[in-house]
Amino acid sequence: MQPLEGITVVTLEHAIAAPFATRQLADMGARVIKIERPGVGDFARGYDDRVRGLSSHFVWTNRSKQSLTLDVKQPEAQHLLMRLILEEADVLVQNLAPGAAARLGLSYEALSARKPGIIVCDISGYGSDGPYRDKKAYDLLIQSEAGLLSVTGTPDTPSKTGPSMADIAAGMYAYSNILAALMHRAQTGQGQRIDLSMLESLTEWMGFPLYYSFDGASPPPRSGASHATIYPYGPFAAGDGKTVMLGLQNEREWKIFCDKVLMQPELAREERFSTNARRSDQRNELAALIVAAFAPMTAAQVAQRLEEAGIANARVNTMAEVWEHPQLQARARWRDVQTPSGPVAALLPPGSWQHGAPRMDAVPSLGQHTDEILRRYGYSDERIAELRAHGVV
Repeated sequence: MQPLEGITVVTLEHAIAAPFATRQLADMGARVIKIERPGVGDFARGYDDRVRGLSSHFVWTNRSKQSLTLDVKQPEAQHLLMRLILEEADVLVQNLAPGAAARLGLSYEALSARKPGIIVCDISGYGSDGPYRDKKAYDLLIQSEAGLLSVTGTPDTPSKTGPSMADIAAGMYAYSNILAALMHRAQTGQGQRIDLSMLESLTEWMGFPLYYSFDGASPPPRSGASHATIYPYGPFAAGDGKTVMLGLQNEREWKIFCDKVLMQPELAREERFSTNARRSDQRNELAALIVAAFAPMTAAQVAQRLEEAGIANARVNTMAEVWEHPQLQARARWRDVQTPSGPVAALLPPGSWQHGAPRMDAVPSLGQHTDEILRRYGYSDERIAELRAHGVV
């Protein structure tokens, strides 16, 4: 039995933050009913067509869900949505534009008055109050507001992270808060509102650079793929033109690195490199020494020497190489998930899953479960056809 089997989640969601949160709930066995606009659906469906004609973002965040199309601006659709929430939902998740859910009567205050055990998770860019309450927010904009861009990239060019880190952070905190709220309800019988913002989620992840620049101190510099404050920790070229990623964490490792990797034990005794702070200050000079030591070797030979010395290292993999990663293959972490375009590989959710595999059902086509859900509420095929003709579903 999966941990959330028997839990029903209704979600008015688009893009990444809320869909990523509800996909985690679906992985755990929850029944997730995704409300989408007729004919259009979650706008993330149209981001690209890289997965056999489907959107990469949508395939990633929407497996194991049911898709119900409703034009929630129409009264009958609103009535059906309210029935679905009041009669079946344990959790409502929404990341609509600020104020939109409340205008539909879907605020926690309105719903809890009729269903005290309901859990409502509102995901927004900036939260439900404060001067930024009504401000539109997208991932890159929150990366900027939370300061992530100020510490990411090169000295000349601030850069966003490749994945949507603000969305992912908000999605994971929504997921963990919903799990905590379900535990609270099991103990007390009471639901609750979760007011989750992307800004606060990503700012929490900025703890190290925030404290590094505490009390007006200088923030960590943008340092490309190298660590901003620990050195040597980053990419170094080998003699064959390939790159090795390596990292040192303490003085013991620094001495071993000098002795067994660089073959220059005297470097460990030099005052200019005697602490991490000094090595970081002298990183350009130290980098030149390391690259010169690596020049006679291939990247594979450097990696072998690092392994033998017990120094942490990694390959700089492309996406194609991650698909074929030997560790993921050895641990059998890939599964096939069905989509409207056929099966695609998906990574098994992190964890051991000792007591049963996660739910990894199909990615739904737009409105795939509409008729099934409406029939459960007594709608005939003829009536469903009428609703579809009028754009209600």
